[in-house]
Amino acid sequence: MSTYIPADLRRQVRADAGRRCGYCLSPEMLMGIPLEIEHILPEVAGGLTVRENLWRACHSCNKFKGGRSEFTDPVTNTLVPLFNPRFQRWREHFQWSSEGTLIIGLTPCGRATIEALQMNNEYIVEARHLWVIASWHPPAN
Repeated sequence: MSTYIPADLRRQVRADAGRRCGYCLSPEMLMGIPLEIEHILPEVAGGLTVRENLWRACHSCNKFKGGRSEFTDPVTNTLVPLFNPRFQRWREHFQWSSEGTLIIGLTPCGRATIEALQMNNEYIVEARHLWVIASWHPPAN
C-alpha cells in the first residue's frame, strides 16, 4: 500500500510531468485512463513521498516497475539504475524505431528500463501502431 499523496503535491507533480508517461511517453488522453503518480525510488526501497521523488507514469509502466529501482542491462549483463524521468533526459537514453512503434535503448540504463518496464509489450506496440497511422505518434519532443 502506498502513502497518501496530498492534492497540492499531486497538482505540483502533474504540472512538472505533463500529460505523458515519464517512461514510455504514452499520452494520457490516448491511454483511456489517467496517468498514475509513482515513486521514482519506490517506497519499499526507502523512497520518500516528496516532489523530487514523484513523477507520472502509465499504469503499465508503473505496474511493471513495481518496487524496482535497478535492473540488468541485457547487453552488458550488469545491474544498473532505472531511468529517472525527473532528472534524466529521455532522448539521451531512448529513441523510437524507424516505424515509431518500438522504444530502443541507447544506454545500459535505457535498455534495462525497457526490459524491466516491458515498454515494448505487445499491447502498447499495437496501440502505438494505430497512433502512428493517425499521425499522433511518436511524440515530436
